[in-house]
Amino acid sequence: MDAHLQAKIQHWLGLDGDPSSHNEIQAMLDNDEQRELEQRFSGRLTFGTAGIRGVVGAGPMRMNRLVVQQTSKGVAEYLKAQVKQAASRGVVIGYDGRHDSKQFAYDAAAVLTSAGVKVYLTEHVAPTPLVAFGVLHLKAAAGIVVTASHNPPQYNGYKVYWENGAQIIPPHDTGIAARIEQAAQQRVPLMPISDALASKQLVMLGDDFYQAYRDGIKQSTVLQNHTQPALVSLAYTAMHGVGAEMAETVLKDAGFTQVYSVAAQREPDGDFPTVNFPNPEEAGAMDLVIAEAHQHNAMLACANDPDADRFAVAVRKPDALASMAATEAYQMLTGDQVGVLLGHYLLSHAPDNQRLTCRTIVSSSLLSKVSIAMHGVCETTLTGFKWLTNVGMSKQSADNQFLFAYEEALGYTIGSMVWDKDGLSALVAFAQLTAELASQGQTLWDRLEAIYRQHGYYLNELVSIALSGSDDSPTIGEQLRNLNPTEIAGQKIVSVDDISLGKRRFADGRIEPIDLPSSDVLIYCLDDGARVIVRPSGTEPKVKCYYEVVCDFGEQETLSEVHHRATLAMKALIEQHQQQLPKS
Repeated sequence: MDAHLQAKIQHWLGLDGDPSSHNEIQAMLDNDEQRELEQRFSGRLTFGTAGIRGVVGAGPMRMNRLVVQQTSKGVAEYLKAQVKQAASRGVVIGYDGRHDSKQFAYDAAAVLTSAGVKVYLTEHVAPTPLVAFGVLHLKAAAGIVVTASHNPPQYNGYKVYWENGAQIIPPHDTGIAARIEQAAQQRVPLMPISDALASKQLVMLGDDFYQAYRDGIKQSTVLQNHTQPALVSLAYTAMHGVGAEMAETVLKDAGFTQVYSVAAQREPDGDFPTVNFPNPEEAGAMDLVIAEAHQHNAMLACANDPDADRFAVAVRKPDALASMAATEAYQMLTGDQVGVLLGHYLLSHAPDNQRLTCRTIVSSSLLSKVSIAMHGVCETTLTGFKWLTNVGMSKQSADNQFLFAYEEALGYTIGSMVWDKDGLSALVAFAQLTAELASQGQTLWDRLEAIYRQHGYYLNELVSIALSGSDDSPTIGEQLRNLNPTEIAGQKIVSVDDISLGKRRFADGRIEPIDLPSSDVLIYCLDDGARVIVRPSGTEPKVKCYYEVVCDFGEQETLSEVHHRATLAMKALIEQHQQQLPKS
């Protein structure tokens, strides 16, 4: 083993006060697992705008108590330097049901209180939206939630909210990262939890805090449409996460009594024993809740992901029969379909001074069309909920308050009580939409069809493409810009947005600025209404391509017929676009 690696390991062991972590590293040393040690000490988990996330284990490239302590020290010092009265205003800390989450949360509290920063720590597991809510509710300087959301069981993470209740954005990510690097050079002081409680540096958030979130949902001005909730029946799963108790409570508060929870997935379990991957988007993850819905002939099969910031739903098909298999009787809605349905519903009830919506560049542009038609404004942001909420805040005014934002990856926020994804309020809003339609003798499929008939049928798909290339070849982004195509799949390119340059170039040579932070993204708009969005992955020979096809809805066509036509158009667009991509 080279001396440099040995020095890094000894430095780590000298700072790490966790015996289990010590033993894990020592066992690798004893067994001469040099390759594994090189990987674990090749750097440290990068702190970015989503905080940190990684596999739990010993070493700076894993999630463990020392990494959490060093991260918390960096957060504490940055807050004290950047936020007025940060120490007295304090930080809200919550955690999910993963095996290490409570310990990590308590470690964060011990570091922050030792640094002189007041801490509000949840007494129990808490859905992520409650932490974002708590920052504003308690007028705190920041929030921390220990969660790996819908990642596999071996992961955990640490996410930071700023004083505005939204996820941090630049320059706070790099500022905190620099402070973490400083903290990693020496032992991090910890205040015993008993001492922090006795000195009132640490305040435990009990039932009153959870009740405050519940009351906020009940009193939300955008969730007051209680149209015959008794007509709606739904199955629900927390997917072994922390959402069940609050989800069932806020549904009951809104009048929904026909709610059937999946018992096998109701309680937090960090092993996630009944799902291969605790993400509602993954194949098979919704099987149990769909089966539960089918058993009760329920209208909806609803899910939150394990930290309850995302919402997913399958809807009973119009021709569903009891004799059908459950998976044949229900159809999953895409994140874009849920986003457009919720946006349309909320705009139909919102006051004239609350009509601001937001979507990301890779989400369906249909919400923009709906918003304009309903006298609203829809802002488009970079990918990520941190951008949706921070932009939503900055763009609202006294004459036009924020109403709704969504991203296609099942993230939604409704109103301004929570400035992050909130799968619980989205669940209530979607149930209320379903109830309103049922009271009119309609279904969600009827509403979707009406929207499509008015604005066109929008179909969106994501494809990740691996490309060949060498380390010294131009990046994929550079190659795509050099190609400068004039058409894709036989359709002329009307405009190209180069977000890295902040410019939109039209086919006739005109150029106009784009009001978005720089990001390595290219957006091609075609003359048939289709879009192709390409996000190169830096120097790696790989890109993510987001495709959108728009089809007119023929007067005599059915929903299934126009969907079939759009699917064929999508297949052709993807195949022909991939042929145009650089191969080296």
